[in-house]
Amino acid sequence: MVKVRIEKCREHARIPFYARPGDAGMDVCAAEELFLAPGETGILWTGLKLAIPEGYEIQVRPRSGLSFNTPLRISNAPGTIDSGYRDELGVIMTNTSPKADGVEEETFTVDSKGKRKGICHIRQGDRIAQLVLARVPRMELVEVPSVAEFGSGRGGGFGSTGTGHEV
Repeated sequence: MVKVRIEKCREHARIPFYARPGDAGMDVCAAEELFLAPGETGILWTGLKLAIPEGYEIQVRPRSGLSFNTPLRISNAPGTIDSGYRDELGVIMTNTSPKADGVEEETFTVDSKGKRKGICHIRQGDRIAQLVLARVPRMELVEVPSVAEFGSGRGGGFGSTGTGHEV
């Protein structure tokens, strides 16, 4: 078990938690309310500061139910919190709903079902993402004239394995 020190820096911050035994990620909650209009990106503040041990990172990942049921997306998923970062943890979220043309937009919450669209109301205490601790080995880059002599190339480039529909 790796110890990560945590500090609450806002009154309504909640300590992240594992929802079920065996979960890889801890649920993290919003410490404040935020409204995100269609196409808007904002930072959801958690009210938490972390001291991550050197050699580790915390990855900020989407919650699958939130991604399936709403148009909210973590813009830089997975986000990385480096071991040297000591400021408040924020989750960069985008509302990917299309903008309505002259129509009043519906407001939905993270609990909404049925692929709701419109303005998202994130409430204080809503579970917005999950945090996963990962070991991060340091690498040393060694410049060589050609990498061809180190193992065999697979051939092709980006997208070279196809879509899976080729016969």
